[in-house]
Amino acid sequence: MEDIKDSIKESFLAILPVSAVIILLQIFLIGLPFEKFLLFLIGLLMVTFGLMFFLMGVNIGLLPVGDMIGKALPKPKKKWLIIVVGLLLGTAVTVAEPDVRVLATQVDEVSEGKITSTVLILSVALGVGIFVALAMVRTIYKIKLPYLIMPAYLLVFLLAFFTPETFVPISFDAGGVTTGPLTVPFVLALGVGVASVMRKDESSSEGFGLVALASIGPILAVLLLGVIYQ
Repeated sequence: MEDIKDSIKESFLAILPVSAVIILLQIFLIGLPFEKFLLFLIGLLMVTFGLMFFLMGVNIGLLPVGDMIGKALPKPKKKWLIIVVGLLLGTAVTVAEPDVRVLATQVDEVSEGKITSTVLILSVALGVGIFVALAMVRTIYKIKLPYLIMPAYLLVFLLAFFTPETFVPISFDAGGVTTGPLTVPFVLALGVGVASVMRKDESSSEGFGLVALASIGPILAVLLLGVIYQ
């Protein structure tokens, strides 16, 4: 019951600022026709309820399941299994990420079908999956985060020189949209769960940094896609 109350409260607090700004603009500056403004209010109500149900789903289902999977994976003592499951879950959860689909649709429209939404979604998802798997390797073998992030970004900047200009901004947008409301809670819970078992004599905060790594994957994937399209 407490989770439901928190979800309702978070939804209203998230929607309130943008609603207040738009209503003030409507009154003092824009002056949209009443029909248009009414559609905005209806849409606002739907977004509020949608966000409320989404947050409830995250708190009730995604976070606990991600944490339980993370804690269960190390029990068979098969390191390869943790890495493979990280790859599969990272890929699958990104395919379901709404922000990724919005970006892919926009790119498909702007490129007039040259870069299809399916190709972009699969590329971004695979990029996230590979780097979630790499994050599992980091947790298992106690690799310091900078040792993975710095070479990865050096590779990003190197690839940017060989990729068509149009792919560079798309790649960084792809890195941004993967840190969306579906991917982040699940991936974070998974990372913290694995770290709490694999590195229990150390701080479970070692499970963090996973999202930072995961967001590099789609950047590299789209830049490589640009090299292929070239």
